[in-house]
Amino acid sequence: MPSALDLRLDAAYNLITGPGGPIQVGSVERFGRQLPFITNAPTNLADYVAFFAAQHGDAIFLVEGDERLSFKQVYMAARQVAAGLVDGFGVQRGDRVGLAMRNANAWCVSYLGILMAGGCATLLNGWWQGGELAAGIEDAEAKLVIADVQRAARLAEPDVRHGAKMVTLDIGQPIERAIAPITSAGGSAETVLPVLTGQDLATILFTSGSTGQSKGAYSRHEAVCQAIFNYITQTATMVHLLTEDGQMSDIQPATLICTPLFHVTAEIPVFLQSLALGRKLVLMPKWNAEAAMQLIQDEKCNYFVGVPLMSYEILTNPNRKNYDLSTCRSYAGGGAPRPPEHVKRLSEEMGDAKPLLGYGLTETNAVGCGIINENYLAKPLSTGPASKPLVDLAILDDNGGEVAQGGVGEVCIRSVCNFEGYWNNEAATKAAFFDNGYFRSGDLGYLDEDGYLFIVDRKKDIIIRGGENISCQEVEAAIYEHPDANECAVFGLPDERLGECVGAVVWMKPGSSVTADDLVAFLGARLAPYKVPCQIWMSNDALPKLGSEKIDKVSLRSHYRGEYAGEVAA
Repeated sequence: MPSALDLRLDAAYNLITGPGGPIQVGSVERFGRQLPFITNAPTNLADYVAFFAAQHGDAIFLVEGDERLSFKQVYMAARQVAAGLVDGFGVQRGDRVGLAMRNANAWCVSYLGILMAGGCATLLNGWWQGGELAAGIEDAEAKLVIADVQRAARLAEPDVRHGAKMVTLDIGQPIERAIAPITSAGGSAETVLPVLTGQDLATILFTSGSTGQSKGAYSRHEAVCQAIFNYITQTATMVHLLTEDGQMSDIQPATLICTPLFHVTAEIPVFLQSLALGRKLVLMPKWNAEAAMQLIQDEKCNYFVGVPLMSYEILTNPNRKNYDLSTCRSYAGGGAPRPPEHVKRLSEEMGDAKPLLGYGLTETNAVGCGIINENYLAKPLSTGPASKPLVDLAILDDNGGEVAQGGVGEVCIRSVCNFEGYWNNEAATKAAFFDNGYFRSGDLGYLDEDGYLFIVDRKKDIIIRGGENISCQEVEAAIYEHPDANECAVFGLPDERLGECVGAVVWMKPGSSVTADDLVAFLGARLAPYKVPCQIWMSNDALPKLGSEKIDKVSLRSHYRGEYAGEVAA
């Protein structure tokens, strides 16, 4: 039965989307049926950015160290980047332009400039090594890559090859100097930028699945704009309740960006949504709980979002008492589940702040489910109901048939926010959708009697470490690059802070003297650090096999997870 909060949320939502409300919901035909569609959302991101940057003008938008940029300044800098890309680098509508850098004001400005130039913002994982970056560039067929000094150096390493032109930005400089390598190449205020439509290419984000190399999930402007406005609808609903309760603050909303901007959570619900909300974003180059508390205090942040371990590290930090965190009223998480005990402690020990959790995927442009406040406390293992107004959530069997309420099946999402497909990978695109338009998440779950989603397992052979997806097959492939490696199996190990970490068991060639530490060093040169196993067991014998002669990963995982748990407990 709906909770009291559910009833209040529904009433607020009906006001916001009803006649005369700020969000107007109609429908559009997709997959031979009518799907919900926000009719007064902009059709493209260039128009969206221009409108809200003008609306919020001189209010502070981005804070990075000592540099503070207003909405107007960010827009003007992005306009300069767009002109430079068009006139200086010949970027044309739909060209993929790679972005490879850590979180920075220059990342945000470059991203917006790529979109305004008509390019497709291709968000390369900043943690990747040179070979991984090059593979992403080649996969997306990017003609140009904008990189910071560190990522550019990785791409310049011997034996790292790709076909893109590189532009290197010194992101430690003030924004005008940081973007000078783009703006000095050509373009001016008179440069004519393309008029975009909802069907123009907007973004490519990379996602790890069970097949090794990351796939580039591409989306059109319409899908991203609809996803932003689905989030805006949720935010407006919460603002309505806070106003009713006399708890709405009169200070500018502010939040940290402490997760990578190349991830969909930081990109859409945090960065892009903030343009509409007039929200200040405080950038952290690298996660540190104490630095985060300092920034929350100094910048009066009222909202925090990150992978669940981040809020837990704030909660348990011995110096938390030294900081005034009273302005922060929400600690949101995404990318991984929270243990119920963490949900309870966040609610009880963080003053008036409440825990929240969201569920979405790169392929759904972060749109999916959400659960907040007392609903989260009542159902801490749930990710909440489908987000209104656009999400159609279903639990389906392998044939696309609906599973009875309470039954476990694959979590599937259908909406106008979904991505278009995987770039240059028609087979993977076809496998990702049922014919009726439902995207197959690869997660197994069920819906309770109130429509709340509970995820119980994953079909995909991936590890989620601190919100970062890791392909077991990719790590196994890297292990097999070692000349002494005979057989290996990679699987997730439970980790209190990160949710999971990477574990591996390896059988080397007889007579090999390679140790686990040697293998870690070998992998560190080939994989991003988060993909390198935290524990490697060296087997003296061939790994167990199934009747099909495939390695019996299920039994290996069960055995070594138990062994690992015993070692951690000891």
